[in-house]
Amino acid sequence: MQIALIIIIAVVALLVIFFFATYNNLVVLRNRVKDQWSQIDVQLKRRFDLIPNLVNTVKGYAKHEKETLEEVIEARNSYTTAVTPKDKMDANDALTNAISKLFALQENYPDLKANTNFIELQKELQDTENKIAMARQFYNDTVLTYNNKVEMVPSNIVAKLFHFQKEEFFKIEEQARENVKVEF
Repeated sequence: MQIALIIIIAVVALLVIFFFATYNNLVVLRNRVKDQWSQIDVQLKRRFDLIPNLVNTVKGYAKHEKETLEEVIEARNSYTTAVTPKDKMDANDALTNAISKLFALQENYPDLKANTNFIELQKELQDTENKIAMARQFYNDTVLTYNNKVEMVPSNIVAKLFHFQKEEFFKIEEQARENVKVEF
């Protein structure tokens, strides 16, 4: 009788330890996902802050490219109204597309292409784009680890009990995969 009681207590103790360890691991992973998203957000904010300078520089050289400049400004503004990570991802895609069009304009304006301010801003944005790409990669790796933990047995039991939800990956929209078309 005593051995059976000891075995039952040991099994219950192991289950409690497993439960708490799994719960804590899920919390850590969920917080890492949030941290990685904030790293992307920091880089997007940096890019967001550079855009007005870039637009003003281009305005002086490409006065009749109003539509392209307005598209960049509109995409930038849509990012400010985005609330959820999904909305921010969508706004980011639109902004990336608009910036690509803006950079494509430089081919038609040799003075703009040679402008040191434009060149410096372009380098800053390219550096920021590289940082965003790395932050996306880290974010998606973290989301993968977290989602695996949420879905895999036996941790999925704890995840369901405490409503841990899968997170979305940072995806590129299909239109962002296409080459930028600039028409004049």
